[in-house]
Amino acid sequence: MDKVTAGRDAMGKFAPKFAQLNDDVLFGEVWSREDKLSPRDRSLITVSALMASGILDSSLLHHIQRAKANGITSTEMSEALTQLAFYAGWPKAWAALRMAKEVYGEE
Repeated sequence: MDKVTAGRDAMGKFAPKFAQLNDDVLFGEVWSREDKLSPRDRSLITVSALMASGILDSSLLHHIQRAKANGITSTEMSEALTQLAFYAGWPKAWAALRMAKEVYGEE
């Protein structure tokens, strides 16, 4: 996995500790534990958690893009979000599915 610098890029001067934890711990240590859980599975879990929590902003969009890069197919993404709709809420699923459709195109 490429080194993530999103935290430092966005918050480095304002919240340097947060940026360091985001980049070095969350992405550098947790996401890099591929022997414990694959990036593909981490992506599916992360997208699910963000959608269920109602985090329907650029964070979700980024993680849908990462999920695609980590091998989640458009069919798997749409099925996961449809399943989640019944547990997390229909409006959240609409928003997440719109984002996924944007990322995956009309596949």
